[in-house]
Amino acid sequence: MSQLDALLNPRSVAVVGASADPHKTSGRPISYLLKHGFSGNIYPVNPKASEIQGLKCYARIPDLPKAPDVALVLLNARRSIEAVRELSALGCRAAIVLASGYAEAGDSGLAMQEELKQAAGAMRLLGPNTIGLVNLSAGIPLSASGALEVSELPRGGIAVVSQSGGILGALLSRAAGRGIGLSSLVSTSNEVDLEVSDFIDHLVDDPDTRVIALYLESIRHPARFRAAAERARAAGKPVVVFKIGRSEAGARSASSHTGALAGEDRVYDAFFRDLGIVRADTFDELLDIPAVLTAGRRMQKRRVAILTSTGGAGTLIADSLGMKGFEAPVPDEATAARLRELQGDTPAELDRNPIDVTLAGLQPDLLRQAIRTLLESETYDALVVIIGSSGLAMPDLVVGAIQANLALSDKPVLAYVSPHAPETLKRLNRAGIPGFSSPESCSAALEAIHVTSTRVTSAPAAAVTPAMADTPQGSLDEASAKQLFRTHGIAVPASRTVTTPQEAAHAAAEIATPVVLKVLDGTLLHKSDIGGVALNLGADTIAERLTRMQQAVAEHTGHTPQRFLVEAMVPGGFELILGANRDALGTSILLGAGGVTAELFKDTALHLLPDGQALSLDQAHAMMRQLISWPLLAGYRGSEPRDTAALAQAIVDFSTLAAALGERLVTAEINPLFVLPEGEGVVAADAVLVTTATAAAGEEIAHA
Repeated sequence: MSQLDALLNPRSVAVVGASADPHKTSGRPISYLLKHGFSGNIYPVNPKASEIQGLKCYARIPDLPKAPDVALVLLNARRSIEAVRELSALGCRAAIVLASGYAEAGDSGLAMQEELKQAAGAMRLLGPNTIGLVNLSAGIPLSASGALEVSELPRGGIAVVSQSGGILGALLSRAAGRGIGLSSLVSTSNEVDLEVSDFIDHLVDDPDTRVIALYLESIRHPARFRAAAERARAAGKPVVVFKIGRSEAGARSASSHTGALAGEDRVYDAFFRDLGIVRADTFDELLDIPAVLTAGRRMQKRRVAILTSTGGAGTLIADSLGMKGFEAPVPDEATAARLRELQGDTPAELDRNPIDVTLAGLQPDLLRQAIRTLLESETYDALVVIIGSSGLAMPDLVVGAIQANLALSDKPVLAYVSPHAPETLKRLNRAGIPGFSSPESCSAALEAIHVTSTRVTSAPAAAVTPAMADTPQGSLDEASAKQLFRTHGIAVPASRTVTTPQEAAHAAAEIATPVVLKVLDGTLLHKSDIGGVALNLGADTIAERLTRMQQAVAEHTGHTPQRFLVEAMVPGGFELILGANRDALGTSILLGAGGVTAELFKDTALHLLPDGQALSLDQAHAMMRQLISWPLLAGYRGSEPRDTAALAQAIVDFSTLAAALGERLVTAEINPLFVLPEGEGVVAADAVLVTTATAAAGEEIAHA
């Protein structure tokens, strides 16, 4: 038995600091173990009692008759450290520390948390600041959560791992109230040792778990999380995540537009999408989506039949599905004919969807046949059955009619309960029929089924890039950044570096086209905002303009610039932004509508690079097609198409540079990247590159 097996399936449990009062928090764990039928040995530890709830109580941990598989430690933060040390010395496999006052309490608490870790030695720790865990499949509650007061805890195929203890109790009670079966729940909280990734990895091999649901505040170890999630995907076990913190965009806009456009939450989106993880948009969906995925049904296309006897509810479902991009086609003629035959002389509207069928007073056989007809129809890929107020009088009839048809098809079948009817929802879920009380939950569940049914499980092969060790540290000036981009295959305009008005005039004459003048300083990353960019200059106007630029930049920054870039202007280019940001989750590549309006329009696509890998051409083309502005690149309404082949190659080349910089990258950006007419290539008209000597840049983003 591994240590995680021992933690989740212990044969013996010590409760250190157990109270004889079952109403106290420290008295609950033993009460719950007895209430829910734990058949192993329970060892209460309390120097002030000889017996607790009919069990022999031990004064000290060393007095225990044997080393327990698991210990629940119910002492305060300081005393828990010594208890953990004694448990480890005794040979205990794992301990659950409920006390707070550790890292979440500041620097002094963080120091105590490190003491706790050291005290554990080879013993595994869950917590601290955790509410514990519940193995429903085996009937083992190792928790003080008041949610365990309920007598009946439905068992099923969903495992929940939460970084919040309170959320564990909320999900347990919500699932019980709705009849949604769970296999286990774990609160990882401070994660001094065991963390979310460890439990994902363990649950991949758990025969009782079919779907893994996560409540995340942060990802402390992205590489371990990625490896565990990839194992889950390979095993066919969907992972559903509700990640809080969406309103806190961790964008480092001071470095570049890319930081502002990517933002922490968008990077998480890309990270989850890359791993085939379904992201729940609402807290309710953290149960709704896993509940529908446990059935293992598939949906390749997006055509949904809506069977209803209440028109208003049917419209609600149709509208919600339409917002998610689902179709509600009318019945084909063969399907309509079968439905008319069922109706007999009863009038019915069968030329539309929702399919509003009176069902002759909800006769059992008629309802079963209508559901069967729609499931067998080649017009539909899924079915939503609406239960209105009239169905509440005979809930078993509706549940039975749906259940009788489940084995006939692998198409998803959902039930939407229009009135407030929690008991009907519970009956549906217990019967293996995902039941929902909101139209939005129905559409989110179907979207999750469609995504997991059609998602590509392996990305196209991408280049593995050798690391770059000799790139200067810090913020490179534009000329230096462009030189590095050029060596990686990205074209840049003809340019000269100058220091005086006379040199600028000479450079403009040499370039012999309209030129742009820019201040050249790696510390000034938004040059146009401070008067550091001037366009359409010639040899006769550039000298005077350089003098005025010096004055304007000095007024904005208090520093008079001494170096400038004179560069050929690029006519007729379509402006894009191409950027890269490095944070704790990895390197994200961003492509979007560019120029000074980049942050205004926010038309972007984002892809997260696996460490050491660049994008493939297929991935680059996929990013391009995600843009709202893609039709303009492809030749919208007869306009001149742009050089999209050169753009795809530039994206690959840029990602190769970003991958090679690896953890040394802070941010890199080309804005604008001009995409010229077909066959003429692309040109990087501006460049930003910020590097660091360490991996510290942005590493806190995953802890926001």
